[in-house]
Amino acid sequence: MNTSIKLTLDTRRKKKDGTYPIILRLSHLRKTTSIRVGESVPLNYWDENSERIKKSYSDSTTVKRLNNKLLKEKVLANNIIDKLNEKEELNYLSVTQLKNKITKKVTVKSFFEYSNTIIDELNKVERYGNANSYYAVTKILKKFNNNHDLKFNEVNYGFLKKFEKYHYSRGNSTNGLAVYMKTIRAIYNKAIKDGIISKEAYPFNNYRIKTTPTEKRAIDLKSIKSIMELELNENDTLFHYRNYFLASYMLYGVSFIDMAFLKLENIVGNRVKFFRRKTSKPYDIKITPQLKKILVYYIKGKTKQDFIFPIITRDTYELQYKDVLWARKRYNKGLKEIAGKCEIDQRLTSYVSRHSFATQAMLQDVPLQAISAMLGHNRLSTTQIYLKSLPSEVLDDYNKKLVSL
Repeated sequence: MNTSIKLTLDTRRKKKDGTYPIILRLSHLRKTTSIRVGESVPLNYWDENSERIKKSYSDSTTVKRLNNKLLKEKVLANNIIDKLNEKEELNYLSVTQLKNKITKKVTVKSFFEYSNTIIDELNKVERYGNANSYYAVTKILKKFNNNHDLKFNEVNYGFLKKFEKYHYSRGNSTNGLAVYMKTIRAIYNKAIKDGIISKEAYPFNNYRIKTTPTEKRAIDLKSIKSIMELELNENDTLFHYRNYFLASYMLYGVSFIDMAFLKLENIVGNRVKFFRRKTSKPYDIKITPQLKKILVYYIKGKTKQDFIFPIITRDTYELQYKDVLWARKRYNKGLKEIAGKCEIDQRLTSYVSRHSFATQAMLQDVPLQAISAMLGHNRLSTTQIYLKSLPSEVLDDYNKKLVSL
């Protein structure tokens, strides 16, 4: 192991009182750095060979206490080094990274305090969706914990089971609980990486997050056609909501937020080109005659920097994101009205256009990999979630073919 640590004096930094700081001299992969331990003594009272303060420095009780503190600091540092070596991580760290591992005291013991730092970091990089998810979890956990602080070691298996019981007692769903638990797990994983809590305390080794199948979100072509043919006045807000739904469907089931941020500059020739905000996957979609009819209505008199759809009204990204969230709520209410007018029994939401596109693509024998690329997914398993339930009438047709052999 090319790593060692030694207690010594930093003779380069003499203090005003004539003492020198006691440091841990860390050597790693032929480089060195120092770690202060918060104590200092005059040069003549330091024993370099035994790495300790001489007995003559003060009374025996004081000297013993100080030397015990120094020894404890060295032992703790060596324990961290040994653990990193056992996990075969030590040689992949620079001397600065190793120092950070050693000096990273558990200053953030509060689960809420640590969660808030994550939320602040996400907001700084304009990842407001993720920040809102973390905020929602901290808010409900604070309520569950009677607004008392929550320490990381308190977020254990027993705590998770109690929270689960609390969640269900309020009439909430299994999938709603799964969203909370996945976010708690993500916070815990980040804390382990940051050295805030040890892996041994990880509560999700025993706690299993459960989900239940969701209701079928896709609608059939007949329903999509009825939405397309619905006669609406241009002054009716449902006119725009209908157009958003169809545009989303025609743009490979693009999400409402991605559609909201589309600008005129994203129309290049006869194509719409943009990056999906969630995965940064590129989209390059040919404009069909049906889609062109919708786009032409919205781009009249606009410049390249203008948004295509009248969803975002403010300037900063944070406010624009709030515009989208507020607009999506109204959009979903509008889709409910549209479903009623079109006599569609199934609940219409902003996600239905995306699921419907995926399902119809599957029914047209489009390969799974192509559907995944069209949806902008990073993994095929995500696409399979969208396609996990075939429409009953399709299964009926398959069954008919099988029994008539």
